Amino acid sequence: MAVLIFFVAHWYLSLFCQTFFLHRYAAHGAFTMSKFWEKVFYILTFITQGSSYMSPRTYAILHRLHHAFTDTEDDPHSPMHAPGFLSLMNRTRKKYADVFNGRLQVEDKFTKNLPDWRTFDSIAHPWFMRVIWIALYTLFYLFFATSPWQYLLIPVHAMIGPIHGGIINWFAHKYGTTNFNVNNTSKNLFPIDVFMLGEAYHNNHHKFPGSINFGVKWNEIDPIYFTILLFDKLRIVRINKMPRTNDLF
Repeated sequence: MAVLIFFVAHWYLSLFCQTFFLHRYAAHGAFTMSKFWEKVFYILTFITQGSSYMSPRTYAILHRLHHAFTDTEDDPHSPMHAPGFLSLMNRTRKKYADVFNGRLQVEDKFTKNLPDWRTFDSIAHPWFMRVIWIALYTLFYLFFATSPWQYLLIPVHAMIGPIHGGIINWFAHKYGTTNFNVNNTSKNLFPIDVFMLGEAYHNNHHKFPGSINFGVKWNEIDPIYFTILLFDKLRIVRINKMPRTNDLF
């Protein structure tokens, strides 16, 4: 039971920081927050992503490139240019490393208004910190695992961020349905997204990339949208503009 709770908690907490902070805030600027709260979410992202921590600044640049060049050769993670799921993840890893280390020069328009806490990244990002996190995951399983097969979950913990990204960038560009005709292969992976916290409404997102609500139909419930509304009421964030997608269906 402890292993199941830990796995589910890690899956959803890491995913929350990815979609709320890295994706909707850092990449798209769908809402704003103070520098204090930005640093709070930096730290939460580090804790929840652990060994697969992604620099918010680098993630945002990579995702902006994805929207600008979707399904072309310049898309950092398109299944059109990768033979399989793992090769897509590896292609994305290389692009991410090139951006983070300054080997890939990007236009200034992709680097505007980004969160940037390089001192923190210098502590959270190095390989030795990732090894420490993997050791902690392993220790947890040594204490609480009740069956040998449960150790197979450790690699998922270790790569949880790229796995989340890979699911959307691979499967949601190959399978699913579309609400909108867009000039790319993006699709809505699930009719009700209980696994990816709204990220699976990928066709909707490509149609309205700046919207805080990834759902548009009545059944497309996006839990992060309601979280953002709550955080706005609590003055943790400030919504730039309310979505205009709800009246389309």
